Amino acid sequence: MVSQITKELFGTTDDGQEVYKFVIENKNGLALEVISYGAIIVGIKCPDKNGKFDDITLGFDDFEGYYRLNAPYFCATIGRVCNRIAYGKFQIDGISYQVPVNDPPNSLHGGWKGFDKFVWDYQINSNSVTFSRTSSDGEEGYPGNLTIQATYGLNDDNEIHFNVTATTDKATIINITNHAYFNLAGQTDATILNHVAEITAESYLPLNDYSIPTGEIVSVKDASAFDFTTAKEFGRDITQTPNDGYDNNYCITNPGDITKLLARVTELNSGRGIEIYTTQPGVQLYTTNGLDGGLVGKNGIAYPKYGAFCLETQNWPDAINHENFPNSILRPGETYNHTTVYKLLVVDTK
Repeated sequence: MVSQITKELFGTTDDGQEVYKFVIENKNGLALEVISYGAIIVGIKCPDKNGKFDDITLGFDDFEGYYRLNAPYFCATIGRVCNRIAYGKFQIDGISYQVPVNDPPNSLHGGWKGFDKFVWDYQINSNSVTFSRTSSDGEEGYPGNLTIQATYGLNDDNEIHFNVTATTDKATIINITNHAYFNLAGQTDATILNHVAEITAESYLPLNDYSIPTGEIVSVKDASAFDFTTAKEFGRDITQTPNDGYDNNYCITNPGDITKLLARVTELNSGRGIEIYTTQPGVQLYTTNGLDGGLVGKNGIAYPKYGAFCLETQNWPDAINHENFPNSILRPGETYNHTTVYKLLVVDTK
C-alpha cells in the first residue's frame, strides 16, 4: 500500500476542460506524477546512491509546455497506433484505410491528434490511477469505437506498473505505448551516452530510408552496433548506426513473460538504475537523436541531442503491413491487454 495519492489542478484546455495531476508516493519516498491530459507521466522522482532525489524524466514544469509546445511526445500515452504506419495506409479484411500522414511519408504515433492530445477520464485506486477514454469510430481515420483504460501504479518495491486494456466494436489496429524519456542522472543537460545498457532481445528490425521496417529480422550478432545483450554504454557504438543514433525496434525473444528481464540501464555516477519488464513483443530504443538544444524543458534545461533514452514497449512498427510481424488487429469480443513494469534501482557502483 502506498503512503498517499494526491490530486491537484494542473491546467485548463482552451475549451475549458480541467486537467489534473496525480502524485503517487510510496513508503520509500519515490513519487510517480501523472496527468489526465494525454495520460502523461510528468515526473518520476527517485534517489541516487547518496539518497538525493531527482526527477529522471524529460518534460515541462507546467501544463502549457505539454499543451502548447511542439514537443516530441514527452512521456505520453501513445495511440491508437504508436510508431509509424507506412504512407498511413493499411487494410483490414479487404477494406482500405487512410490515416493522417503527419510525419511524411508516414503516419506517426496516432496521427495529428493522437491519444496524447486528449483529456482522459480518471479513477483513483489504492496505489494507482486509471485513465480511460473512448476513441470514436473514425477518429484520425481508424475504424471502430475503441474503449481504453491506461493504469499507472507505484508499489513499495519501487516498481511502476503501466497496464493498458482496450476493446472495440469493429475490427481495428492497435499498438499503445508510453513514450517515457529517461535521463538517470536527473535534471541535467548531460547526455545519456555514458549510461550502461543491457537489452536481452536477440534481434532487431532494420529500417528503410523512411524509417519503416524493411521486413527483415536481423540478429544483433550480425550488427554489432545494435547488440546490447552484453551491457555497454549507449555511446560506445552509436556513431556506427546508420542515422547517428538508435531508433529501432528490438524483437523480444519469447515474448509475453512479465517476469523476464527485457532491459537494464544504469548511470554509474548517480548509481540510479532502471529495469524494464513487459508482455509486449517489441521495444523501441530511441536515443533522442532529434533533440538539438532548441527545446527548453524542466528547470530551464535546453535538452541536447542524446539528452535521454526511450525504451518504448510495443508491437513491431508497421506490423499491419508485414505478414511476418505479430498481429496488430483487435476484433470485437477480444481484449487488448499489455503490462510494462519499470523497476527503479540504486546500484552499487564501487
